[in-house]
Amino acid sequence: MEKILVRGVNWIGDAVMTVPAVKSLREAYPDSEISMLLKPSVAPLFEKDPRIDEIILYEERYRGIGKLWLSYLLRKRDFSKAILFQNAFDAALLAFLAGVPERIGYDRDGRGILLTKRIPCDDDDRKIHHIRYYLNLLEAAGIRSNYSDPWIYLSLDERLSARKTLSPLKGPILGINPGAAYGSAKRWFPDRFAEVANWFIKDTRGSVVVFGGKHEVETAQEINKLIRDQEGDSPVLNLAGTTSLRELLSLLSECDVLVTNDSGPMHIAYAVGTPLVAVFGSTDPVLTGPAGEGHVVLNAGLSCGPCFERVCGDEDMRCMYAISSEDVYHGICELLPRRRAVFFDRDGTLCRDVGYLRIWDDFSVLPGVDGLSTLKEKGFVLIGVSNQSGIARGIVDEHFVREVNEAFIGRYGFDAFYFCPHHPDEHCSCRKPEPGMALRARNKYGIALKESFVVGDKESDLLLAKAIGAKAILVTTGEAERSQYADFTARSLREAVDYIMLET
Repeated sequence: MEKILVRGVNWIGDAVMTVPAVKSLREAYPDSEISMLLKPSVAPLFEKDPRIDEIILYEERYRGIGKLWLSYLLRKRDFSKAILFQNAFDAALLAFLAGVPERIGYDRDGRGILLTKRIPCDDDDRKIHHIRYYLNLLEAAGIRSNYSDPWIYLSLDERLSARKTLSPLKGPILGINPGAAYGSAKRWFPDRFAEVANWFIKDTRGSVVVFGGKHEVETAQEINKLIRDQEGDSPVLNLAGTTSLRELLSLLSECDVLVTNDSGPMHIAYAVGTPLVAVFGSTDPVLTGPAGEGHVVLNAGLSCGPCFERVCGDEDMRCMYAISSEDVYHGICELLPRRRAVFFDRDGTLCRDVGYLRIWDDFSVLPGVDGLSTLKEKGFVLIGVSNQSGIARGIVDEHFVREVNEAFIGRYGFDAFYFCPHHPDEHCSCRKPEPGMALRARNKYGIALKESFVVGDKESDLLLAKAIGAKAILVTTGEAERSQYADFTARSLREAVDYIMLET
């Protein structure tokens, strides 16, 4: 079995942008043992990643002469290959001292002599998005890589804990991240964050959560003071300087929209599926902008930028002043989900579960499907979400799956029908109970997930509901007869529809 050592990067944003490369590495070496060497400050990002076998912490005690001890410990592990996402000379030196026979990295920072496979790096490599920069390293080394949006894994307990922290707040919830560790040239202004927050609270009767690290506490407090109390209730929760990185991940995932500078939390937000309005000043969204759909990026596009300076050289911050509170608030309104939906599993819920549905002769809808039009009349969006691993297993034809799903759209009024074609071993973000399909639907149809329902016959359906904060309805027409995660158990689709109508 091949043992691969991956040297991760040191900054949160860049660490998030390496996630697709880590995914590609696992796909290329499915039977290998992959260990990541990470600083403690970024290690929590990969803590629950099923593609990583082990995290090795690059602690402070390994700096300086301590590097020799770490290299000795790594040498004992007998790694066969080192992938160096970190560009520093130090990363190549450590792999060399550890005796890793194959050392792959970009040929930069004077470290080429320490690499066995030197990947050329020129100005063009610095003009692409950082996600592709890390993927290109693998591709150039002969390791097949595929683009995907970063996805950070959260446990259900983490999601529920974050939901409990935010439970005193009224929805919808706007997250605000006013900090950026790189420097002041990346930071929009506290008074404008507060102005946007006040408009949001007034228009939606919702709430605001202010995030930030220990160095942003003062800024967060300033914003907090500028946000006026509404009708005696405090609509603001200031969490700056109080959260661990894992807590920040789950709390950001619970926000309906995040307004943020180009920063580590911005990258975390899109990697946990949160829509965001990103304000860019000195940096370039082409290189480090949010990945995926459902985001608004604001960049003044002035002739002096992107300058990549930590502090504005002209001392006037024109690029930030050019982005108004109205611009940001318009972005929030564009992204804020407002529609309710009912998500339905397919096999065992809408139609008879025959194991792997492969031919039309086995297709039979369950009683009550015709009555789903009642939900449409009530204003619900109807969305199908179905795991179809039979496609990856070579058992079911994907074209047939699409035909069946189109039948539910055409005959029974579904707005959309999503399916996951992946094998469970791929650990994709779309296979239930991961929320990828529901998040895609939210972005396209503006769905307020916490005001929605999930109806299904399997535990994975009910866990999906808990992951997105929707109400879970178990129908006993298929696999499960009871579940601790069900908010309601129905004997039929008709009974499930009656429950939804009563609840709304």
